[in-house]
Amino acid sequence: MTTEILPYSKLTSTQVYDFLQLRSEVFVVEQDCVYQDIDGYDDKAFHVLFYDDKTLVAYSRILPPGAYFEELSIGRVIVKDTHRKLNLGHDVMDRSIVFSHANYKKAIIKISAQRYLIKFYELHGFQIDGEGYLEDGIPHIGMKLMKI
Repeated sequence: MTTEILPYSKLTSTQVYDFLQLRSEVFVVEQDCVYQDIDGYDDKAFHVLFYDDKTLVAYSRILPPGAYFEELSIGRVIVKDTHRKLNLGHDVMDRSIVFSHANYKKAIIKISAQRYLIKFYELHGFQIDGEGYLEDGIPHIGMKLMKI
C-alpha cells in the first residue's frame, strides 16, 4: 500500500481520473445519489491517495480554512468496497488529521458527516456541532475537531 498527499497542481491526470472514478463509484452509483461531485473545490485541495498496487482504494480531500467552511475541512472520505474490512477509513482519517494539524497550525477541522458515521468520526475526536440536515438527500451532521 502506498500513500501520497498532494496538492491538485502536483497530481497526474491518472490520479485525478482515479479519484473522480472512485468518488463516482461510491457516492453516486453505490449510494444511489445523483449529485454534482465535480464541485470546483478540487483545485484548492490536498488529496490523500491510498493505492494498492495501481488501484486507488482509499481517498480524502483536505480543504484549507476559508475554501469551503470557515474552518479547515476534510471531506470525500472514501474506501473502495473491496478494501473496507482493512480499516483504511481510519488510516485515511488519521493521515488527513495529522497532515492538517502539521500544515495548518491551530486549525479547527470541520466536517459534514453522514449521520450513520457519527461513531466512526467520534473515534477520531470529532464532536457534533449543530443540528442534522439533508445534503443531496442523505442525512448529515456537522462535526468539529479542535486542535490537540
